[in-house]
Amino acid sequence: MSQDSAAATEAARKLTGRRRREVVAVLLFSGGPIFESSIPLSVFGIDRQDAGVPRYRLLVCGGEEGPLRTTGGLELTAPYGLEAISRAGTVVVPAWRSITSPPPAEALDALRRAHEEGARIVGLCTGAFVLAAAGLLDGRPATTHWMYAPTLAKRYPSVHVDPRELFVDDGDVLTSAGTAAGIDLCLHIVRTDHGTEAAGALARRLVVPPRRSGGQERYLDRSLPEEIGSDPLAEVVAWALEHLHEQFDVETLAARAYMSRRTFDRRFRSLTGSAPLQWLITQRVLQAQRLLETSDYSVDEVAGRCGFRSPVALRGHFRRQLGSSPAAYRAAYRARRPQGVAESSAPVMDSVVPTQGSPSGRRGMPLSSAPVSVTAPAGSAEHGVPGPDAYVPGRTALPGQRSAP
Repeated sequence: MSQDSAAATEAARKLTGRRRREVVAVLLFSGGPIFESSIPLSVFGIDRQDAGVPRYRLLVCGGEEGPLRTTGGLELTAPYGLEAISRAGTVVVPAWRSITSPPPAEALDALRRAHEEGARIVGLCTGAFVLAAAGLLDGRPATTHWMYAPTLAKRYPSVHVDPRELFVDDGDVLTSAGTAAGIDLCLHIVRTDHGTEAAGALARRLVVPPRRSGGQERYLDRSLPEEIGSDPLAEVVAWALEHLHEQFDVETLAARAYMSRRTFDRRFRSLTGSAPLQWLITQRVLQAQRLLETSDYSVDEVAGRCGFRSPVALRGHFRRQLGSSPAAYRAAYRARRPQGVAESSAPVMDSVVPTQGSPSGRRGMPLSSAPVSVTAPAGSAEHGVPGPDAYVPGRTALPGQRSAP
């Protein structure tokens, strides 16, 4: 190592020493949804020592020039700018307004510097796109809302996107799925910093479970990402969805695409963010789910009509993806199904956002006296209404996470 490099490393260590993880900077942008933005403000910005929750110091930072417009046309004025990030040991990006537009360069530079100096960087939901744009997710496992996971994987191919997880803790960089999963990740951070008892006390105050089991799979929509529509592989995907009742494998799909298995895997993953085998299994499980809901076929018959080689295979994959046996799922579905809803034995042939089997990690100071000021719109819907590319809160159920070991 050269003398210059050694000096730079030593300087970074000194800067790192001035940061404390209990100082939390929340980075807000115009056009961000107010619910996601409020999650870290509520978790880290309210004194709950009476309930046994250690205090954090909150720094609410504007990621760009204000005022910041948010959901419903509200205007926010952040008490701090990007310079305050240099004092934080934890930096949270709760959301980004558009998965198709780049974040401000100044904000990305501030995140990179914070990470280099040892800060813990957190992206909630579409905040993962900001972390990815800063290069902080390169070569790392990460998640985001299932609806945006294929786009994240395609735009940033060096990121190991796993849309099945509610959150991913990769040590100094953490990401979560949509909306309620942001609560899960914030509770996980409190648990990491101060233990299970403190996280449990906070969960009770928030009236949410301290841990959730399962992942995002139960909330997956049944539509493929729009990007696949014009791709030559779309014909192969359509064929697979029409023939789920037959027993075929990824080698069959690769042959239909006139590709080697290796080339097909690479093209499929780059297009959808998913391994083709995992996608195919997910399609079969979802078809089984629909048949259990809409038909009287036995579990053995459902397995055969979904292309599984045996009922045992169906049961194993079904439980791994949905956390229940096929029989228990059918019983629970029928118990909550509204009276008078007609059933049909005709299968519904549609598809699901692919999933990717990448690995995932599990791994008091005074409060700020400078609050975020909020200005309501003056009777006009035009103030701060997000455009067509703006983030839309996802369809997730309260609240949860895959339990940390």
